[in-house]
Amino acid sequence: MKKAKELTEQEIISAIQSKKAINSALKYLYDSYYRYLERYVLQNSGNEDDAADMIQEAFLVFIRLIEENKFRQESSIKSYLYSITRNLWITELRKRKSMAMRNEYYENEKNEELADISHAIIKNESHKIIMDLFSEIGQKCKNILYRFYYEELPMKEIMVLEDFSNEQVLRNKKHKCLKSLIEKIQSDPSKYTTIKNALQYVG
Repeated sequence: MKKAKELTEQEIISAIQSKKAINSALKYLYDSYYRYLERYVLQNSGNEDDAADMIQEAFLVFIRLIEENKFRQESSIKSYLYSITRNLWITELRKRKSMAMRNEYYENEKNEELADISHAIIKNESHKIIMDLFSEIGQKCKNILYRFYYEELPMKEIMVLEDFSNEQVLRNKKHKCLKSLIEKIQSDPSKYTTIKNALQYVG
């Protein structure tokens, strides 16, 4: 069987940034590091399905960090993927209310690299929560709020993209959309804390 061509870390990063040969680069990373990352989850109270989920999410976070130019290459890709997988698994254990595991493995990491990783994970989860809520108030509202809060487009540009006659009409619509969003949250108290936390990361 022909051995896959070895890729340098820079080749992998360039492939992800440019979107060229990204599938080959990701396959190379999976082939190279999947068992290594899986072993960590299996050795820390997880099973093979847990590992598969964590590794898939870790690769999504890794791609996002590269696209946002937050991977500083101060550590190897292997170490970086391990850090992401480890943080994801700790977060999952905390969600399952495994107090013993949380006390043993959760550490208050303060260096900048791990802060970027943690923020990317939270942002990814928060994005899903807010997008689900946006969908409940209609496509037009979803488009307006998404373009304003996520894409950070100026009102003038949103006005053109969403086909409004002037900025004031758009501002009025945005106000109504936000009002609807707030009413949705207030109508379901169980959503309040989750949404409140998620809104910290919409930027």
